[in-house]
Amino acid sequence: MRTYDLSPFWRSTIGFDPLLNLVNDTVDNGDTYPPYDIERTSEDQYRISLALVGFTPDDVAITAERSTLTVEGRKTDEDERDYLYRGISVRPFRRVFNLADYVQVKDATFEDGLLRIALAREVPEALKPRQIAIDVAGNDHQMSDRTQAA
Repeated sequence: MRTYDLSPFWRSTIGFDPLLNLVNDTVDNGDTYPPYDIERTSEDQYRISLALVGFTPDDVAITAERSTLTVEGRKTDEDERDYLYRGISVRPFRRVFNLADYVQVKDATFEDGLLRIALAREVPEALKPRQIAIDVAGNDHQMSDRTQAA
């Protein structure tokens, strides 16, 4: 496992606390359950797929709050089976995803043991770049002179 020493950044930066906390919190802690994929489906569309074999939609909770998406699972009905070997894990889990600004959860579907969560970045119109028309100084007077001469 690789560890990072962020103390030089803490000493020499001001106002980057959220970014440094994010880096510190997302350092690989060795927990890989449940396995998941994150894919970009278009310019501003994303999808998270979690492999949740053995779970049902009732066993899973999805919470979106500010810039965090949390997926939690807990098997509710433990059946009394006598397993000789149990290779399909259905242990409780909590997976947290940090979302960038303006990324919203659109929907979630559960099919064939895969939980798919669709996300989209929706920047408000007021914050999008826009083209500004450039007027030429004195252009109005020249146009009125031409129309009068004709």
